[in-house]
Amino acid sequence: MAAGPSDPTRRGVVAGAAAAPLAAGPALSQDLISIRTDLETWVAMGDKASGGTGDTDSGAWMESRLRRFGYRTQRQAFDAPFHRPGVVALTLGKTSVQGVAQGPARVTGPGGVTGALTWGIPPFPSGGALVVMDLPARRWSSVRQAELRDLPDRVRASGAAGLILVTNGPTGEAIALNAPAEAPPFGVPTLVLAPKDAGPVLAAAREGRAARLVIDGEAGRRPAFNLIGRIDRGKGRTVVLSTPRSGWFTCAGERGPGVALWLALLPWMAKRLKNHDIVVITASGHEYENLGAERFLHGEAPDPKRTALWVHLGAGIAARDWAQTPQGLEPLDRPDPARVLMGSAHLIEPLKESFAGEVGLEAPLPAGPAAAGELAEILKAGYPAAFGVFGAHRFHHTLLDDARCLDPAFVERLLPRFQAAILKALGEA
Repeated sequence: MAAGPSDPTRRGVVAGAAAAPLAAGPALSQDLISIRTDLETWVAMGDKASGGTGDTDSGAWMESRLRRFGYRTQRQAFDAPFHRPGVVALTLGKTSVQGVAQGPARVTGPGGVTGALTWGIPPFPSGGALVVMDLPARRWSSVRQAELRDLPDRVRASGAAGLILVTNGPTGEAIALNAPAEAPPFGVPTLVLAPKDAGPVLAAAREGRAARLVIDGEAGRRPAFNLIGRIDRGKGRTVVLSTPRSGWFTCAGERGPGVALWLALLPWMAKRLKNHDIVVITASGHEYENLGAERFLHGEAPDPKRTALWVHLGAGIAARDWAQTPQGLEPLDRPDPARVLMGSAHLIEPLKESFAGEVGLEAPLPAGPAAAGELAEILKAGYPAAFGVFGAHRFHHTLLDDARCLDPAFVERLLPRFQAAILKALGEA
């Protein structure tokens, strides 16, 4: 099992970065001051689960900005899974280890399910076990990652009563996984455990000890919406700008930079792109394998043949990087390099010019199978000119993805780069 941060690490995280409000810098233009303010607003809205208060409030906030800049707005409604958790834990005798319910959650009720903990090495034993999987070290993001693709079928075939996933990653925290919206991905109640908390569980699984898994609370589906803005000029050639709005927990570093850049680009696009129609979209349902983005692509998105450019602002565009030290994780004055710039083949050279010197973005990749998130869906839909950024920063999909993972300066310096890339892609530079 990968080593996770100790308690000193947690203290170092709190003390070293943005435990206070996001720091003010030198005097900036109004656009850049808005980026700092918008990041603070985003963090303050809290949990961004699809259809929850943070997701709905942020959608209304972004809608007001669209209307201020002359966009006609529309809400595209759909239903998304939800879970309001009660007790979410594994109990071993007198020891209880808390975790995160894997969504879409299958609740057990307050009594939970009991069984022998079984080390999850194929072949699984049959009948009623609580299967423990100690996952390899990765920056985990989705149940569709290669190492997990056959796990749902294996769990179902085993007759397991429940599943415990230990998500070994770069922080020692539990990492929630994106999953399809239709049903619980593994067919059984599933608990995600932080590596830093998993020692007693792994030891008990090796011994085959009995345990009780409880995933309590209310689960089902609730209304969510995509927010769409349009400026129709009758030009017949559309520029699309997209960013997801929902996610696991506060998702400050995962979603915040994309949201702030999306908001900062709105007035600039309205003023500068006079030769194009404009469609902007901020989608909910992201944590359910791009549920809202798929609804948009198959319902309200412009025809690829009439789309001049699609720009996507995905996960981890400009989150903080961290150093692993003997004292724990220490914040660095640079963005996390675990981010990818990808675009249509004919846009690679303009993207290189626009993002030169930005670590992780300086070598854009041509569109291909390495695409992730909503950008993958956009490219598969056949849009001939598209580019975007996606990544998984160190605290991606964890409870600690909060203000500590942000520095407004990292986001501010990307704004002129995106503006330059858009103009070059449209031949208007």
